Amino acid sequence: MTTKNEKKTPLMEIRSLHVNIGPKQILKGIDLTINTGEVHAIMGPNGSGKSTLANVLAGRPEYTVTQGTVLYEGKDLITMLPEIRAREGIFLAFQYPVELPGVPNWQFVKTALDAVRTHHGGKEMDVRSFNKLWEEKMKLVEIDPALMKRSVNEGFSGGEKKRSEMLQMAVLDPKLALLDETDSGLDIDALRIIAQGVNQRRRPDNSILLVTHYQRLLNYIVPDFVHILIDGRIVKSGGKELALEVESTGYEKIKETAARG
Repeated sequence: MTTKNEKKTPLMEIRSLHVNIGPKQILKGIDLTINTGEVHAIMGPNGSGKSTLANVLAGRPEYTVTQGTVLYEGKDLITMLPEIRAREGIFLAFQYPVELPGVPNWQFVKTALDAVRTHHGGKEMDVRSFNKLWEEKMKLVEIDPALMKRSVNEGFSGGEKKRSEMLQMAVLDPKLALLDETDSGLDIDALRIIAQGVNQRRRPDNSILLVTHYQRLLNYIVPDFVHILIDGRIVKSGGKELALEVESTGYEKIKETAARG
């Protein structure tokens, strides 16, 4: 977590972000700054726009930005293609990871890592070095090596898909990880392992944006900031204690308080 004595450097600055999907407006003016070294949690009820925010930042094409700006390391994020965003260090863990039949896990992740390295002027990683990294990170997320011999997510359980994504994140080591309801459908053991993988990569030079419905994930991954998103707007922000308030009073109470305020 960021301490008071650490210099904060903005990694992403979101200003007055408005987003539509088709004719429907989803986000209605999001303002949010994520500094390096910070973990931000976005909470809110179904349909509030949480996943939309994560997907827009990753560059999903079905969403249209109608107003506002997003700067990533001082650069205009909105004009970047999704693959450029990924190479620049933005990683999206999906709420519902998809299967990619015929695409081996090892090949998929090595290709992604090599794309990042060459984008920044480096060389592709040799096979021996990648294998060493791959094996090290598999142990970190406690995933069965036999699973990684399959195609991406093919025949995986929900928890196995989430662990596979944590493996991808551990290898790629992004600057900004967008975790879209990573706790969805996980039992307590899988949740612990996923949280462990996230916590072990917390450093002063990277950041995390967590999207979640429930406070339970935040028992394992303690955020620096919590933001409540309702009806396309951030209605309240605070520290980790805000998640406990949501658990106690529910979103409707916070919405009523924000409306009065």
